[in-house]
Amino acid sequence: MKKFIVSFSVILFSLTTFAQVAENAEDVTPIKIGEQIPNIEVTSLEGQKNSILKVAKEKPTVLLFYRGGWCPYCNRHLAAVGQSNEEIKKLGYQIIGISPDAPSKLNKSVTKNKLSYKLYSDGDASLIKVMGIAFKAPEKYSNMLLKHSDDKNSEVLPVPSLFVLDTNGKILFEYVNPDYKTRMSPEQLIKTLKSLKE
Repeated sequence: MKKFIVSFSVILFSLTTFAQVAENAEDVTPIKIGEQIPNIEVTSLEGQKNSILKVAKEKPTVLLFYRGGWCPYCNRHLAAVGQSNEEIKKLGYQIIGISPDAPSKLNKSVTKNKLSYKLYSDGDASLIKVMGIAFKAPEKYSNMLLKHSDDKNSEVLPVPSLFVLDTNGKILFEYVNPDYKTRMSPEQLIKTLKSLKE
């Protein structure tokens, strides 16, 4: 019985640690290359719940985490990656964008950035937290985050990140940069995807 309690405590402790929210962007601890992403539900812009592992099972996936449609740096990056979508698809990958924005806000990002790939909402930041890329948003963001997440999130932001997954949800590559102004260019991404195919 003691052994069971100790084991359960260790499991509980590691899950809690894994889903912690860092004090700032520099302190995030993303899950590592070779690990499988957690099976969390995200919501499509039509309001449909989907398991992220089910979405990734369709094709090898470029998983883009961005701060929200309110962020000009995110919009530029979403659009730039979108312009390379055809080349990325030819390499056998799909692109999936995820933010704390509510489904009702995702459509604006799709239209504004002329995106031909899917965006999903992680409104309460569940996936962002367990991916290890969540940090406490500055207080000045609270009202805006509440508005954009339909009152589900006022405290958490993701460090903009890019993960490449296989169809089992295993991480093959990751790019996580605490400086939200610096993103992986589409050219670097395509070069990486080609090298993963070799």
